[in-house]
Amino acid sequence: MTSVTKLKTRTSEEGQLRVDLAAAFRLAEHFNWHEGIANHFSLAVSPDGKKFLMNPRWRHFSGIKASDLLLLDADDKEAMKRPDAPDETAWCIHGRMHALVPSARCVLHVHPAYATALVGLADPEIKPIDQNTARFYKRVAYDLGYEGMANSDAEGNRLAALIGNHKTMMLGNHGVLIAAASVAEAFDELYYLERACQTLVLAYSTGQKLNVMSDKVAEQTARDWDLYSDSAFAHFEEMKKVLDRKDPSYAE
Repeated sequence: MTSVTKLKTRTSEEGQLRVDLAAAFRLAEHFNWHEGIANHFSLAVSPDGKKFLMNPRWRHFSGIKASDLLLLDADDKEAMKRPDAPDETAWCIHGRMHALVPSARCVLHVHPAYATALVGLADPEIKPIDQNTARFYKRVAYDLGYEGMANSDAEGNRLAALIGNHKTMMLGNHGVLIAAASVAEAFDELYYLERACQTLVLAYSTGQKLNVMSDKVAEQTARDWDLYSDSAFAHFEEMKKVLDRKDPSYAE
């Protein structure tokens, strides 16, 4: 049974959101963005964004299904006392994001290889040297205040304040965080972020001087990407078809 068929059997909006978020986990494994049983994705299901879905504690992305996702409330002070409590760092980051940033409907946090390599540099800025890197020109929040694992409300609050209205945050000495209006938009943003970081890291590795775009050209290219935003939904639907051919169990 394909994900399309399964979606028809689910009557609730939450059911479809579960399938989409489960697909994002499987795609992260497909592209090798995951890291063992760490990292976490979440998706708001209530109008205020405070009720959200998130992956169970310490489960590999490759096996996550729609029915596995936890339903959590950012205002629930007892969440970490549940028998199926989420990972502490996941609750710290995603709980506070959904509590404080209403625009952050879908929050993806991973440590993909090239982006993580870039945030390990003294200067983690994504320089506009091609079309993909220019997509992020002046559209990224940079966190240079890493002090260890995120395991407190204070740290979650700090990250929520720092990301503001940005969709992308580069976490110095850590990884990346995407906060978007939908799973499709968040997935597409993460996909192009890692591609951009790969290009930049490979360019740095040559030892030659970067050919950085002018501010005018970089800004125009970024605006062109803004106008191209509908492609994110087509991209995500096409990738779900890839999953359907590979292993459609994500939708169960």
